[in-house]
Amino acid sequence: MKGFDRLIIFVVILFAGLFAAANVKYTEMERSTAGKEYNVEISRICRQIELGLEPDLSECRYVTKVRHREDGDKLLNTDSDYAVREVNGELYRFDYDTVQMKNNKKSRKLMNAAMCAAAVLVLGVLIYIRFRLLRPFFKLVDAPAELAKGNLTVPLQENRNRYFGKFVWSINMLREVLEERRQKELELQGDKQRLLLSVSHDIKTPLAAIKLYSAAISKGLYKDPARQEEIIQKINEKADEAERFVSELAKNSDDNFLRLDVNNTELYISEVIDRVDAHYRKQLTLNGVEFKVEPYEDCIVKGDPERLGEVLQNIIGNAVKYGDGGHITLSFDDEDGCRLITVTNSGCTLEESELIYIFDSFRRGANSVGKAGSGLGLFICRSLMTSMNGDIFAEIHGDEMCVTIVLQKP
Repeated sequence: MKGFDRLIIFVVILFAGLFAAANVKYTEMERSTAGKEYNVEISRICRQIELGLEPDLSECRYVTKVRHREDGDKLLNTDSDYAVREVNGELYRFDYDTVQMKNNKKSRKLMNAAMCAAAVLVLGVLIYIRFRLLRPFFKLVDAPAELAKGNLTVPLQENRNRYFGKFVWSINMLREVLEERRQKELELQGDKQRLLLSVSHDIKTPLAAIKLYSAAISKGLYKDPARQEEIIQKINEKADEAERFVSELAKNSDDNFLRLDVNNTELYISEVIDRVDAHYRKQLTLNGVEFKVEPYEDCIVKGDPERLGEVLQNIIGNAVKYGDGGHITLSFDDEDGCRLITVTNSGCTLEESELIYIFDSFRRGANSVGKAGSGLGLFICRSLMTSMNGDIFAEIHGDEMCVTIVLQKP
């Protein structure tokens, strides 16, 4: 904002300088020309009279009439502007017209008015930009930083001129989504805490029984072999019960730690493919990667367009990360009432034996060594495709990795 204020001050100084310079130059021109031209013409006519010639006014711009005492006119009347000169001992009156000089003054006023209008227009535009565009914008620039800090409670207020309406709407929508996700995360943490407390409490019961039975056996309280066999059987049952609780805990920790909302509807796949193509084509081309979308027949499928785009972006991101940068291709096929979309990338180094694990959470292949990642990308893709009543699978053909998503047609 300070830089823009300096620009306004510079423009004011510039116009003031131009105004002063133009008027000074105009004054100099008037002094050097218009104020003396009629005197030059009078002097020329005086020389003609001195030589005994008749005054020639045909080339005069200012002098309109030459009068002599003998003409019977009063030399000093004031019916027009005039000058009196003595030539050969006689007085002559030279009438001249100042319309031209008045026109010069009028043009000067027009010039000043035009410069003032231009200055007012430019400064008006700059001031309008400052107060109606820049000042509201500078109130918004801190919004992303506040969101990053977790200040999500206060929505942005839209300015009355609505120039930034879409930006404000987008930031508020992002704020609401982040707030919703934070609430869900807090709920999830609470659920996890309650699950851990519940399972830990449930585990204590069989563990306590196992400890009692073990202590009794170690002290020789059960002499009868049949009774000992019964106690051993009960220990096994309690151990199985504890193992069941542990399995339940592991299952909940693995499969339910993410809550992925999916809004299933019917959509044309071109809606998603065009968006993905526009997002990746230029970026990959600049990086030297051949990105190709094979021809396909548009059709309606079931799913969430936003989540489907997320799945494709995740798969293409993996193709960029783990491929050799040769090519990435999107191809299409139809099978049993489903539309198949396959993302193929060159330079696959994943072992065939690891394919069955790549969709598990926190599982990464041997080719991920030294590359950033959490092992959740394909797990999220599988969860999303399952929620959209679809499927996802991967295959290796030579040195190419092929990840295919399956979408149901209505």
